[in-house]
Amino acid sequence: MLPGDGASGGTRPAGDSPAGGPTAAADTHGLTVASDRDGATAAAGANGSGGAGRSASDNRWWIYRGTGQPLYDTSLADLLPPPPPWRRFTGGPVVAPPPSDEEEIERRLGRVGVSSGGSEQLRREADMVNAALLLRRPLLVTGRPGTGKSSLAYRISRELKLGRVLRWHITSRTTLRGGLYEYDAIGRVQDSAALRTLQQTDRAAAPPDGAAGEEQLPGVGDYLQLGPLGTALLPYATPRVLLVDELDKSDQDLANDLLSVFEEGQYPIAELVRARRLHPRVTVMTDDPGGTAEIVDGVVTCRAFPVVVITSNGEREFPPAFLRRCLRLQMPDPDRPLLVDMVMAHLRETAAGAPGAAWADGLIDRFLRNSRERGGLAVDQLLNAVFLATSGRFPGDDEEALEHLVDALWHRLDGAGTESRTG
Repeated sequence: MLPGDGASGGTRPAGDSPAGGPTAAADTHGLTVASDRDGATAAAGANGSGGAGRSASDNRWWIYRGTGQPLYDTSLADLLPPPPPWRRFTGGPVVAPPPSDEEEIERRLGRVGVSSGGSEQLRREADMVNAALLLRRPLLVTGRPGTGKSSLAYRISRELKLGRVLRWHITSRTTLRGGLYEYDAIGRVQDSAALRTLQQTDRAAAPPDGAAGEEQLPGVGDYLQLGPLGTALLPYATPRVLLVDELDKSDQDLANDLLSVFEEGQYPIAELVRARRLHPRVTVMTDDPGGTAEIVDGVVTCRAFPVVVITSNGEREFPPAFLRRCLRLQMPDPDRPLLVDMVMAHLRETAAGAPGAAWADGLIDRFLRNSRERGGLAVDQLLNAVFLATSGRFPGDDEEALEHLVDALWHRLDGAGTESRTG
């Protein structure tokens, strides 16, 4: 998907990396403006004064800056202070660092760059993210679809260099067990039956000394895979980023089921607990491609509590006990400077100087106006329109056809039906 809910918000930066040199930055009046930013300026945005409208003395407690610039010459392990005593976990053995996934992050956020400027919205967001980091608490992000709730997890991962984001997409059928791990009991039974059949037809394949056929099966860990939540709670030295997407779509009980996991920072794997006398250490698959981890005595205990971003469209309320354990962030609609940054992060090379760029320059203001009139539009609707306008597929004298197409792209998201073009 072209980022959709994930597209918005994550594309706020609109320049290049801290290496310096000419960049294409965004301003609040057009899609591009020539700019030269040296490395010191970019590094200050990432690790110094920040890009959210505060001086360095005002936000010294910040670790996450919200600039989109990855940490430079440091790491989260160096910056993150010890947790509160009641949020300290000591799981082990320590798991290897997670893989990076720059391709997925860039697909959702666009290219790394420099924000066009600070805003109160960015400051509030950075405040809540940093509070969640320091308190080791989940962050519940609410707002209407298309405002950039999901992309926050990818921005945090990119800026703090935390590797691949673990995404747990919630539906009405999602269970806590599915988020923690899956055990393929049927597959193990089928393999056991196949092995017995082979032994009966080929005496040479029978186990020596009457050994049980099951001992020739792969280990129990080969039939067990951790889910996104279960992987996030492994004992990593630095936190993993876990995106729990659209929790309000879940069954009523899931939020309550999550309470003990978030509070205790651990969970048992029943199949491994039963086998721990014979197999105290079992290697299982994780949610990362090709990833494995060693589980001791059938219990997973985290070491660094994950950065948990829970998104909700506000379709229902959650239990008070669940809300008490989360920090809450209301995600407003992106303002014009942020929309410019998003467009530039994704479409800078396409939009700059392309046919139709002048016409596309006015799309942001039209998008903001139409969004107000149509009950709210999603940022990926704007990105789609700008991409079409700057694709060079529409000749200059065919502006009316493009206008009708853009109007169709900007359909209402509340199911109220097609709206006529408002210009």
